[in-house]
Amino acid sequence: MTNLVSTGWLAQHLHAPDIVILDASWHMPAAKRDAKAEFRASHIPGARFFDIDALSDRASSLPHMLPPPAQFSSGVKKLGVGDGKKVICYDSAGLFSAARCWWMFKVFGHDDVAVLDGGLPKWLRENLPVEDGEPAAPQERHFTPRFRASMVRGIGDVAKGLQSGQMQVADARSGTRFRGEEAEPRAGVRPGHMPGARNVHYASLLAPDGTLKPQAELAKTFASTGIDLEKPVVTSCGSGVTAAILSLALTELGTRDHALYDGSWTEWGGSEQPVVTG
Repeated sequence: MTNLVSTGWLAQHLHAPDIVILDASWHMPAAKRDAKAEFRASHIPGARFFDIDALSDRASSLPHMLPPPAQFSSGVKKLGVGDGKKVICYDSAGLFSAARCWWMFKVFGHDDVAVLDGGLPKWLRENLPVEDGEPAAPQERHFTPRFRASMVRGIGDVAKGLQSGQMQVADARSGTRFRGEEAEPRAGVRPGHMPGARNVHYASLLAPDGTLKPQAELAKTFASTGIDLEKPVVTSCGSGVTAAILSLALTELGTRDHALYDGSWTEWGGSEQPVVTG
């Protein structure tokens, strides 16, 4: 399955029995938006709500870290996702948190997953159908998690990779946060970036309609920031959500060696690791 599907494709396949549609909307705490309430008010017909915070490692103090495989399997089974099902993820921003949902499924070995390009905003602009209320409880399916450790990096891996020069870090946060010109949204996290990291703001990979840019433009954007797609790349952001947009773009480009730093800046900026500004 491709990593992206169009609104037109989904409209045609809306009632296909082998498809599960997941609304993976998530908002920054400062936005003071309730993604679940918004889902109940309006969602793509048949969609179920994928809660990024609930489906996370409860033992970690960091926000929405990857859960253990058994917890992920249990959570998605309740959403009706099982082996052999095609998963389509979308969000209410266009392309913001849906990529995190896509990445999580990939990490747990489920390749039949795609992001709705342009998300709910594009769907609504095209006057495609929506419904409200809570969806009926789906039939649980058997989901076999196959954890891919190669897609995830921890703080030790990133520190070692940067020190040795063997790793490039692409930071998806805004330029002002990357340079340390604004305070971080989470308490106890220093402003700035990792020494040697490159700033690839996730928004720079998106077209004006909220879809992912064509491959030639994606490649140009990465190159303009100093990222060499022939060398290992680790994506990072504030808490591992928008980093997945960079991971999606790298996958679209066929980049072979890339992974996501799950703890991202919340972990690094809150640790004793070196931080630079400017």
